Amino acid sequence: MKHFIDVSVVLRQTGSGQYSNLVTRSTGAAVRQEIELAVAALPERTLTIIDFSSVGMMDFSCADEVVGKLLNDIRRGPEPREVYIAVSGVGDSHLEAIETVLECYGLAVVVEDAHGPWRVVGPLDDDSRRACNAVNRRGRACAADIAPELGESADLTDRTLNTLWERRLVMRDANGYLALQMAL
Repeated sequence: MKHFIDVSVVLRQTGSGQYSNLVTRSTGAAVRQEIELAVAALPERTLTIIDFSSVGMMDFSCADEVVGKLLNDIRRGPEPREVYIAVSGVGDSHLEAIETVLECYGLAVVVEDAHGPWRVVGPLDDDSRRACNAVNRRGRACAADIAPELGESADLTDRTLNTLWERRLVMRDANGYLALQMAL
């Protein structure tokens, strides 16, 4: 299942802003809380795509609240769930703030931006980034499919793919690993 959240709609619903700009920590916190409530009500194995395409400006404090704290709470919370978050509609200014925040939290997220296909941003070792990009290119893959491309054994590739799944950067099923944009 896919669920879309338009950040500008959430911003208007919170009454935190009259415009399409995400500025001030309190605005970001209000938007994050609404997104958390929406995500908590969804069944597991749901991909939530958070869409920033109608957001003009986003400062660092809002990126911290809406992306950093949201992902951190979901992925490292007391009750781990199989919840997937991707970010779409990000411009260069959004991406700069998001990447800075992800670095602070040691998190990564799959994004769709003007630079092309879905890709992972945030801190990730080279092997993991290459494996994630391979899954994203193929849409679906198992370790044996991409191990030769990565120059690794199938066992090592499977461990890398499992780590990507644990970080919710790919989905996993009985047939292998799925790129988030292909999921459900």
